[in-house]
Amino acid sequence: MAFTYSDLITQIRNYAELDSNGLSDSTISVIVQNTENRIYREINIDAYKVYASAVTVAGTSTISVPSGLRNIRYVQLVDSTGNVANLLEKDSAYLAEYIENPSSTSLRAEPKYWANFNATTWFVVPVPNTAYTINIAYYSQPTSITTGTSSTSTTYISTYAQDLLLYGSLVETYKYLKGPADMIQVYEGSYQQAKQSFGIEQTGRRRRDEYKDGEVRALPEGQQR
Repeated sequence: MAFTYSDLITQIRNYAELDSNGLSDSTISVIVQNTENRIYREINIDAYKVYASAVTVAGTSTISVPSGLRNIRYVQLVDSTGNVANLLEKDSAYLAEYIENPSSTSLRAEPKYWANFNATTWFVVPVPNTAYTINIAYYSQPTSITTGTSSTSTTYISTYAQDLLLYGSLVETYKYLKGPADMIQVYEGSYQQAKQSFGIEQTGRRRRDEYKDGEVRALPEGQQR
């Protein structure tokens, strides 16, 4: 059953034993958005896998980055005959040293590397000698559950990981209220448990073949694989 934003607001206030005077709608909106961002930083979620393409321009080493990009999965180059090659990620300083003379037409070739320049632009080198298609696989920034009508607004997280969203929001809520440290620890522990089980589902069961890889098991607390 989907957990709407209205349901989430009600649960947060019920747990905190406060009404809208103690926790306004605008305050809860910030709390929930902070929680969502924390979840998206800590877990790569399959539902937010996205693909985009860009086309290089001969003599130009920059390409535009897709909007809403959070994390890169991989970058591929496709030439005019359909051959596909993976581009390797490098630091932008490496690329600057690699292309000593960007204006030299004799040094133009099929790109091998890419690097972040800023939030909207990447570099590829060598400088392209013709048009190439760059396919980008990445995790996108989803629309927040706080966007839209509270009575009907849902997201993948609120539908399939309600506990993760709720407990994370309660951690932020008690920090905002300067609540007892032991309560923050309780909800943080619940959040971590929910994150582990959801993470096993996302990075384990959804991306493994049980016949070949075996069943995914959570390790006891404190142990590492």
